This record gives sequence, C-alpha cells and structure tokens, in this order.
Amino acid sequence: MRARALAALSLSLACAAPALGQGLFDDNEARRRIEVLRQQIEANQRSLEERFAKVESASADRTALLELSSQITSLREELQRMRGQVEVLANQAEIAEKRQKDLYLDIDTRLRKLEESAEKTAAKPGGAPGEPSAAESRAYQAALDQFKLGNYPLAVSAMQGFLVTYPSSVLAPNAQYWIGMAYSGQRNYKEAISAQRKVLAAWPESDKAPDALLSIASSQETMGDRTGARRTLEELVAKYPSSSAAASAKQRLAILQKR
Repeated sequence: MRARALAALSLSLACAAPALGQGLFDDNEARRRIEVLRQQIEANQRSLEERFAKVESASADRTALLELSSQITSLREELQRMRGQVEVLANQAEIAEKRQKDLYLDIDTRLRKLEESAEKTAAKPGGAPGEPSAAESRAYQAALDQFKLGNYPLAVSAMQGFLVTYPSSVLAPNAQYWIGMAYSGQRNYKEAISAQRKVLAAWPESDKAPDALLSIASSQETMGDRTGARRTLEELVAKYPSSSAAASAKQRLAILQKR
C-alpha cells in the first residue's frame, strides 16, 4: 500500500510539473512583454522629448531670425535716413560755399574800385574839401589791407581805431562797412548785421548804405533766414534802385524765388 501510494504521488507530481512549468513560463513572458512595452514607451517618450526640443529650438531660431531681420530693416532705414541727411547737408554746404564765393567776388570788385579811389586821393596831397587827408587815406588803407590779407580781427580793430581817430571822415561809413564785412569773414553774422545796421543808421545817404543792406541780406541767408534776406533785398531795391548793389539784389531775389 505504501509503495502504491508513493507511486501514485510520484505520478501526480509528474503530471502536475508541466502545468506548473507552463504557469511560470506565462508569467515570465508577460513580464518580458511588459518590459518590452515599457522600453518602447520610454523610447517613444525620449523621441517625443527630442522632437519637442527640436521644435522649441527651431521656434527660438525663427524668433531670433525675425528679430535679426527686424534689426537689419531698422538699420537699413536709419542708414537711408542718414544718407538723406548727408545729401541735404552737402547741398546746403554747396549753396553756402557758392554764396560765399559770390559775396567775396562782389567784395573784390568793390575793393578794386576803392583802391582806384584811394590812388586818386593820394595824388592830391592837400586834399580837396570833402575829401580825406593823406593821413586819413593811409590809416584807412592800412586797415583795409588787413581785411584783404584775411586778418579779420585786426581789420576790425584797425577800422574801429580809424573811426575813433577820424569820426567825421568821409571814409567813416566805409570803415564801418568793412567792420561788418570783417565780422562776416569770421562767420560772426550777428555782429556783421549789427555793424552794417550802424552804417544805415549813421550814414543812410552814403554810397555804402546799399552795400550794407546787401551784406545784411547775405548774412541772413547764410544763417538760414531766407524770409529776412528777401525783405532786406526788397528794401535795398526800393531805397537804392540805381545802385550797383540793387542790381546784385535783383539777381539774388530771382534765385531765392526759385527755391
């Protein structure tokens, strides 16, 4: 009996062993598949994270490119604006230079006339009534020479000294006029205008009065006051229509009207 029981138990265990083995195999397979799925999920997650990172990077790059493009556009606009300013300034400088050349050409012409007048005066030692004496002529000519040499501060001082020494000289309005012109040579246009107005106030009937108005108009135009320059030129033409300065004023008025 005992032997049969042991035999039966052995047989039972032998029969149960494949079933138990099959159960263990299913659990292991399930765990393996779960592990495979977990690994796939992790791999997919990593892939998604990498793609998302690339998308963010691309978005950042696009943003940076857009900002850079905007900056480049702004710089181009600023450069264009600066080029426009340079062109305007260059045009203004060209106009100012031409105006300055015209002014000094006009001055040179008048200087020649003054030199001819001084030479005629110097030929008369005693000096006729109403004409400057030899001493006056020498003092005036010395001051005028400083202007011709471009020594404008010295010219101002010399002409002012002449006016102190010879306040009643027939050359006094000329001296005051050249003080204004010497200030113009120093680009001190406010003082130039003030000096020329003294000519108009003290010697309105002098031959230098129309020249003084022409000089005032030139200073105003150089300072950018075209309206004031136009009014001054019109005043010159109205008050001194027969003067040579009036002819120059008409030419400048025609130029101003075209601008």
